Amino acid sequence: MLGKLIVELIIGALSGCAASKIMGTESRGLLKNIILGVGGGLVGGYLGNLIGLGGGWVTGILLSIGGACLIIWLCRKLAR
Repeated sequence: MLGKLIVELIIGALSGCAASKIMGTESRGLLKNIILGVGGGLVGGYLGNLIGLGGGWVTGILLSIGGACLIIWLCRKLAR
C-alpha cells in the first residue's frame, strides 16, 4: 500500500511538471507539482470516465497531464 502511494506521488509530480512545461508556466516546486498532478489526475480521471476513456497506465498519465493543464488554464482565467 505504501509502495502504491509513493508511485502515485511520483506520477503526480511528473504529470504536474509536464503540465507546467506544456502550459509555459515557471517551475512550481516539487510539492506544488505533486498537488497539481494529483489534482489533474482526479479531474482527468473524472472527465475520462464521463466520455468512456480509462484503464491502463498510459491513459491514466495522459489524463493526469490533461487534467493538470485544465487546472492551470482555469487558474489563469480566474486570476484575471
